[in-house]
Amino acid sequence: MQKNISLSKLLFGILIIFSITVRFYKFDNPIADWHSWRQADTSSVSRNLLINKFDLLHPRFDDISNVPSGMDNPEGYRFVEFPIYNLFQAGLFMLIGIFTIEEWGRLVSIFSSSMSLIFIYYLVKKYINDRAGLFAGFFFAFIPFNIYYSRAVLPDPSMVMTTLGGIFFFDRWLENNQKISIFNINFLFSIIFITFALLLKPYSVFFLLPMIYLAFVRFKFMMMLKWQFWLFIILTLMPIIFWRIWMLQYPEGIPSNMWLFNAGNIRFKGSFFYWIFAERIGKLILGYWGISLLILGIIRRIEGNKSNFFHMFIISSLLYLIVLARGNVQHDYYQILIMPTICIFLGIGSDLLLSLQNIYFYRRIGIFIFIIVSSFMLSFGWYYIRDFFSINNNSIVIAGKVVDKMIPKNAKVLAEYKGDTTFLYLTKRKGWASFEKPLPEMIKMGADYFILPNPSIKDFDIGKIYPIISSSKDYIIFKLKK
Repeated sequence: MQKNISLSKLLFGILIIFSITVRFYKFDNPIADWHSWRQADTSSVSRNLLINKFDLLHPRFDDISNVPSGMDNPEGYRFVEFPIYNLFQAGLFMLIGIFTIEEWGRLVSIFSSSMSLIFIYYLVKKYINDRAGLFAGFFFAFIPFNIYYSRAVLPDPSMVMTTLGGIFFFDRWLENNQKISIFNINFLFSIIFITFALLLKPYSVFFLLPMIYLAFVRFKFMMMLKWQFWLFIILTLMPIIFWRIWMLQYPEGIPSNMWLFNAGNIRFKGSFFYWIFAERIGKLILGYWGISLLILGIIRRIEGNKSNFFHMFIISSLLYLIVLARGNVQHDYYQILIMPTICIFLGIGSDLLLSLQNIYFYRRIGIFIFIIVSSFMLSFGWYYIRDFFSINNNSIVIAGKVVDKMIPKNAKVLAEYKGDTTFLYLTKRKGWASFEKPLPEMIKMGADYFILPNPSIKDFDIGKIYPIISSSKDYIIFKLKK
């Protein structure tokens, strides 16, 4: 028994080390890869925290256009998630240095991913068994989709970590506390983690269902009479409510978001099912072959209420996908939040495959099938994900470095990139990512320079009106003011 425990700890330690290692692939990439727009906006908030002396109540980014909110935003306010992730990214960069601010953003995400893996392992180990926990952690560590997004400069990996951490400590609080006293470290940690999760992304509210289920299993409907639970709810919801009320004072900094729910009336249409369950979950995440392990995990019957606890994760994931239908169809990074659910059931399914008795199944064939299925799953997943790591347009990286070297720090630029703020971020200047108005009017609004990446021959004609201060096959920089 002791030998098995030691082996389990060794395998888990190796799993953590390799999980961290693979996330350093192209670690020093500039923010110009897949979904760089959202990453650039996130990192821009962190960079502006350094400039604005860590004013967390007034987060700003480089985009001063009216594109995100539809309102003039000359201060560049950016009110989305509370900037906890940005605080760590900018704070660690300021305190330690060594890495760039973008690399610190990746490090925060890698740390969050490692902690998520730990929480998944211990939850599955407790309610299923150690082997299922190791398999769940294995898939969370090595699914290519998850590798990419758990080292991206986004708050989502941190939101996943805090959500799982909240569930983990809530479970420990209920288990180790006969009177569910509030004077308990697990109670405190659960409140902190869930509070942070909601502040990072309120979508984590869907994943409170497993916690409600745990409380129901222990107290049944009497849980409604437990004041400790009501205190828990009040303490975790108050910060996000206050933040949302505070945001309303700065409507110009709140991006339009109602479209995330059901823009185009896409919910339950054929395209909704295709993009979510076929293209994203079936293809990008599970590489087709992983579907079999997922189904095995879902249909597995476990004694008592243990499997029902994890089925709450499925219900939470489905509710999230259905309610935020358009957001999940539009952006594949929205599926970061359902990765723990998928990996948990991949782990449970893998454990079932290797547990089939010889009377029904040859155990060696089960091991062989697992190796083939998981190998093809990860291989095909990598085939579809590998280009996510590529720089989509190296010209904007080159132009950004030139702008940063040649143009004054306080200059405002028109970094035209069809509204995508990646190019603007790379210039390290405030300004616009598209023509909000005709060029003469934008000059009146404060635009000092106009930069075009990948210019055509016709673009050089603008130089007849506004002088060209630098150009190459990758960019043109026009000076708009004398």
